[in-house]
Amino acid sequence: MRVTVLGAGIIGVSTAWHLLQRGHEVTLVDRQADAALETSFGNAAQISVSYCEPWANREAPLKALKWMFDPEGPLKFRPQLDPAQWKWGLQFLSQCTDAAFERNVAQLVALGQYSHTALKDIVASTGISYHRLTKGIAHYYTSQKSFDDAGDAAEVMRRHGVARKVVSRDELLRIEPALRGFGDRIVGGTYTETDEHGDCRVFSQELARLCRERGMQSLMNHDIERLHRTGGEISSVQVRDRVSGQLRQLQADVFVVAAGSYTTALLKQVGVNVPIYPGKGYSATLPLLRPDAAPMVSMIDDQVKCAISRLGNQLRVAGTIELGGFDLRLDTPLARTRSEMLVRRIEKVFPGVADTRTPEQGGDPQFWCGLRPATPTNIPLMGPTKVGKLWVNAGHGTLGWTHGAGSGKALAELISGGRPAMDFAFYNLPKARAHWEPRTA
Repeated sequence: MRVTVLGAGIIGVSTAWHLLQRGHEVTLVDRQADAALETSFGNAAQISVSYCEPWANREAPLKALKWMFDPEGPLKFRPQLDPAQWKWGLQFLSQCTDAAFERNVAQLVALGQYSHTALKDIVASTGISYHRLTKGIAHYYTSQKSFDDAGDAAEVMRRHGVARKVVSRDELLRIEPALRGFGDRIVGGTYTETDEHGDCRVFSQELARLCRERGMQSLMNHDIERLHRTGGEISSVQVRDRVSGQLRQLQADVFVVAAGSYTTALLKQVGVNVPIYPGKGYSATLPLLRPDAAPMVSMIDDQVKCAISRLGNQLRVAGTIELGGFDLRLDTPLARTRSEMLVRRIEKVFPGVADTRTPEQGGDPQFWCGLRPATPTNIPLMGPTKVGKLWVNAGHGTLGWTHGAGSGKALAELISGGRPAMDFAFYNLPKARAHWEPRTA
């Protein structure tokens, strides 16, 4: 079949790769000049199956209310005159129960495990290099109460087959000696040996290159303007070349919308409404001054809820979610506060290891923000829509890198008429249905 994939982040590129592997003709479209230049560009770098947890839990409403008034709060709700934001917020609140949390965790972990296997298969077959380190993820705590609660979170993961274990401070410092300078503030941690990390942008761009070598048509620098519907199915997609201004009408047997937070607006054009709302996340990438003292294990700092990952001779720190629309500015007071908080934390935990100077001081921190496409459950939407020939693969929130390879593989298998080997409730596809018969033009 001819398949057009709209969006070239990790989700779209992975989908394209797996479709090509199954013999389909693939066209990949994105408004940027290369793959992974938006949400997949500067994420936390973690493949964190052991942290496939939804934002929604019974403690989330009170925490979100408290963090509304804290410019450095990990999850910040910025009220807008936008009905979609308030509808999403109400749906989120409906998921803040123990029963919903358990149900959503099961789905997220199932996809995470399936996806991690898919990623390792791609790496083994292609040899892609992307600053990958397979040394696990450690979560360190500076609050005794938070550490005491860590056992419950670890137990949840163990019930779903993920070996996230609680470790003492001494054990944690043996796992990652780079933390010793901060060790007197740490009370303990958790550690998952099977997790890993690497540069999502580099991986996605290399995989896109391999897709092109295998015959994929790549339409970069093309705005996706309109989905055209005729009767009950999509007839074409209108795109515009950003360089020449030329319009093109793309036709295919199947269209996959993998446009992250922008998926909602595209699908709405043809009467498909999905609960995906953008969560603005931040990161800073800093040159290493003392590589020998830098961490090799990827980490999560519980106090400020940020992730820290080494990428070659750089250190990436990422965190915070801001629910306030499609604002991608980095020069607002709030954006500067949140970005600078991440850098200050690195200097406090790893003093002198990375160049944390501001540009005014002669430093060169690479600040970034991106829009995490979040559903209220944090479970992505993957499957056929009610409109013929139109599929969706979006809504991965902060787990796009963790779930990317498997999401692409699963959707490619569904489109090809199969059923992925995991217990997952695909979008618009009942779990009881063993197979989906692909529609062709």
